Amino acid sequence: MFCWDSRQVLLLKSNPIHQKVPVFLHDGKPLLESSIIVSYLDEVFTSNPLLPTCAYERAQARFWTDFIDKKVFESMKGIWLSKGGEEQEVAKKDFIEILKQLEEALGEKDFFGGDSFGYVDVIAIPLTTWFLACEKFGAFKVEDHCPKITAWIKRCFQRPTVVKSLPHPENVYQFTTQFRQMHGL
Repeated sequence: MFCWDSRQVLLLKSNPIHQKVPVFLHDGKPLLESSIIVSYLDEVFTSNPLLPTCAYERAQARFWTDFIDKKVFESMKGIWLSKGGEEQEVAKKDFIEILKQLEEALGEKDFFGGDSFGYVDVIAIPLTTWFLACEKFGAFKVEDHCPKITAWIKRCFQRPTVVKSLPHPENVYQFTTQFRQMHGL
């Protein structure tokens, strides 16, 4: 018999539409979806703004956030959910192409917003904890294809707030391994 714990009940109560994380509770009110949560935090806690002050740069940050939300995780899933062969090669190629597009957006800057860690970085960096699983299942190294993204990841992981808040990539790899086994992959 399955037993719900209090976190699962709170999740379902807080996000009855999607019934998944992320959910951020602030003053007892739920906020859903990463980019919406980060935008909210940027508006409420104004002492360290994440979005640029320039309207055009804000729009660009929102564009790249939307791109990341729609493209990165789905392309990663294609790698670690495939049974291998041609399907996995196509997924790997798509993933690397997406990362190359992000490298182009990053350019020569330290962070997506320039010199400081900002909105796009906050949205993108959690997804990088899944890269190890992609590399292991897809038999490639992100660094070999996207050295600027790899350098950006290293810069982000020098931030104590990033290290404290994200799972270790090895733990994510173990999770994906178990997930694949449960689904006969």
